Amino acid sequence: MALVTLKPKHEQRILAGHLWVYQGNVAEVDGEPSPGDIVDVRAANGEGLGRGYYNPHSQIVIRLLTRTDEPIDDAFFAERIRRARAWRARFMPGATSYRLVYSEGDLLPGLIVDRYEDVLVVQFLTLGMDVRRDQIVRILAELEKPRAIYERSDVPSRKYEGLELRTGLLWGELPQQPMVIKENGLSFEVDVVAGQKTGYFLDQKENRQALAQLVPGARVLDVFCHNGPFSVHALQFGAREVLGVDSSAQALETARRNAALNGFTDAARFVQANAFDLLRELDRSGDRYDVVILDPPAFAKSKSHFESARRGYKEINLRGIKLLRPGGFLVTCSCSHHMPADAFYELILEAASDARRPLRLVEWRGQAKDHPVLAGVPETAYLKCLIFQAL
Repeated sequence: MALVTLKPKHEQRILAGHLWVYQGNVAEVDGEPSPGDIVDVRAANGEGLGRGYYNPHSQIVIRLLTRTDEPIDDAFFAERIRRARAWRARFMPGATSYRLVYSEGDLLPGLIVDRYEDVLVVQFLTLGMDVRRDQIVRILAELEKPRAIYERSDVPSRKYEGLELRTGLLWGELPQQPMVIKENGLSFEVDVVAGQKTGYFLDQKENRQALAQLVPGARVLDVFCHNGPFSVHALQFGAREVLGVDSSAQALETARRNAALNGFTDAARFVQANAFDLLRELDRSGDRYDVVILDPPAFAKSKSHFESARRGYKEINLRGIKLLRPGGFLVTCSCSHHMPADAFYELILEAASDARRPLRLVEWRGQAKDHPVLAGVPETAYLKCLIFQAL
């Protein structure tokens, strides 16, 4: 096994809990590892730091899998997947659709596995996981006994690893799409073949439950509603009516079907529109709501997009705050890792100041527990969900 030695003082981030070794951290590679091979990593003083897979073509040259001297074999991956499943069983008892493996959060960097009832959807995000694709699929089939395993490795980040985008059935027989899953006792259509990401946004599961105390009897505006899960949860928790807004006609058709699946056809209305334009129109018209939900796509896809993303987030929050009745609630989210939590909070306060509406913080939330945050790896904490009351 090849041995990688880091430059002096370049081990501190690893000792603090991170799993990534960058090209610039490396002083020497002893041996000739091939892309995807397992290598040992040590500090300049000889201290062992761990063992991970190697990709000389990526800026992240090593991603650690373990900090001990253990083989990276079938037993290793099977045990990690068992531990991941045990975490979900502890914190989401009874759930039938959830993220089974969350990359670094489950100490399996580069691997995503989502369970939708009896179907698994996998993403191999890195070369180190991609070369172990058949091994991981076989282990998942043995441990989880799914009806099908479908690959959605069609994420742009694979290009940074020198990998092509790829999708397709890897194991079993895929049920007709879309299929129906259960979340918090409600039914939702999921298309694992053509849907966004792996078919559904599982990370907001707990934040959707948080609507229960906010929406009874409320008039709700759900902006960037996508397939309608926030809208449907709001109606389930007693909202009087919901207006869902999205720019995708296809997503809105699914949202209407999801509302119907759960018996809320009459109380739900979905309109196709540019969210920024519609928020301004609603403000000018004097329309007001008891609850405004803002769950936009990632505005900041890289550090270079931070300022433009900040302007976008501030604009929608300013408009959302203005649309609230006195005592109404704002549920505002950002899924951009490059938008830090403190910066997100600050821009909301700026928006409230511009709107001349004082806010009271009700709750500061994050991603669901099936997306565990690994201390020392800030990249695993990306979702912000803040709930305010407008006074």
